[in-house]
Amino acid sequence: MATVHFYEKPGCINNTKQKQLLSKAGHLLVVHDLLRHPWAEDTAKLRSFFGDLPVADWFNRSAPAVKNGEIAPETLDEQQAIALMVANPILIRRPLLEVEGRRQAGFDAEQIGAWLGLADQAVAPDLETCPKQHAKQACSP
Repeated sequence: MATVHFYEKPGCINNTKQKQLLSKAGHLLVVHDLLRHPWAEDTAKLRSFFGDLPVADWFNRSAPAVKNGEIAPETLDEQQAIALMVANPILIRRPLLEVEGRRQAGFDAEQIGAWLGLADQAVAPDLETCPKQHAKQACSP
């Protein structure tokens, strides 16, 4: 099994479920606080988690600034996106995962299962959208 560096928002319901799936599959998790990580010191590392995803897919769609229209990810270029994420890490799509130098953002259970293996391949298809969407500040740090 793999050692997975898992960058999360502490207390996030979906990140907890994602970690449970990985742990049940026998993976060792090294958990990092996405909100407190010093991204400003290594913006290239942050950028590397997004690979060839379109910039709009780098963003946490549950972040208040995205939900309320203050930030429109589709209108941003790479440098603008990274600058916003460094200033406000709640904007970063999570989790960020790193295993043996390979990095990726988000938790597509099918994709993660194919990459690393998961304990339960019949998991809910969407473990990224916040289940607290009705809460005004559901994704506040």
